[in-house]
Amino acid sequence: MENKMTRAKIEQFHARLIEDEKSKSTIEKYLRDVESFFNFVGDEAVTKEIVVQYKEHLKRNYKPSSVNSMLASINRFFREMGWFKCIVKTLKIQRETFRNQERELNKNEYFRLLETAKKRKNIRLYLLMQTLCATGIRVSELPFITVEAIWSGRAVVSLKGKTRTVLIPSALRRKLSSYVRNKGQKSGSIFVTKSGRPMDRSNILHEMKALCGEAGVDRKKVFPHNLRHLFACLFYQKEKDLSRLADLLGHSNVNTTRIYTCVSGDEQERQIEELGLVVGTKEKPHNRHYAVPIF
Repeated sequence: MENKMTRAKIEQFHARLIEDEKSKSTIEKYLRDVESFFNFVGDEAVTKEIVVQYKEHLKRNYKPSSVNSMLASINRFFREMGWFKCIVKTLKIQRETFRNQERELNKNEYFRLLETAKKRKNIRLYLLMQTLCATGIRVSELPFITVEAIWSGRAVVSLKGKTRTVLIPSALRRKLSSYVRNKGQKSGSIFVTKSGRPMDRSNILHEMKALCGEAGVDRKKVFPHNLRHLFACLFYQKEKDLSRLADLLGHSNVNTTRIYTCVSGDEQERQIEELGLVVGTKEKPHNRHYAVPIF
């Protein structure tokens, strides 16, 4: 029996993702990737050969990490359809040992963004950025920062079948308490739009990008997830406790957390240089009788 892509099958897949309680953004991502494959296949039957051709097409046009992300989506679709023989392997990518500093938001840049938001009297954004950065939560977890959570000092986050408790630092609690009192808010999510809906990633990204010029921060570095990234990097630099960091970030697998333990390329170069394993012209050999010749 031929495996044919149809709109009905994509709708069936959509319904299953909803049933599995995937987030809205995750569902949109899966469907976007499946639609892209659908457009590539057209009316042809889906075979392992054509999926491999699609994989090669992706490799020519996207970064390896993006290729793997898109393959994961269509592999999930194949599993739901029972087309197990169509599943393809993802690309093997060696984990980088250092971070790309060009996209790395540092603490001084973070403070400049805060100062600019405050100067523009965008207090909601000013406090929202501090909340993301001081707790390390994901943007999708922001609605759980409620008035009730401020009073208790803990936000109970429940997403995708997982529940965890996020601690809210006392200094942040004082700031948020003052904010909700000024608004006259008694309960519910703190960071909402004028219509009362929780702010989403696109709302926050747009407002953060608007600060870049005045703050003197490269736009490539400014997006909500980099605030979580900054929290993780600073925590690890101070505590060197990977397991505790994984707990704070809500990672079920500590390997996911390892990305935050990498240093920048410049920092790694400095560390390697300090090993002193290359003899320079100005250095004196430790043993006069067995000096290493310099070429």
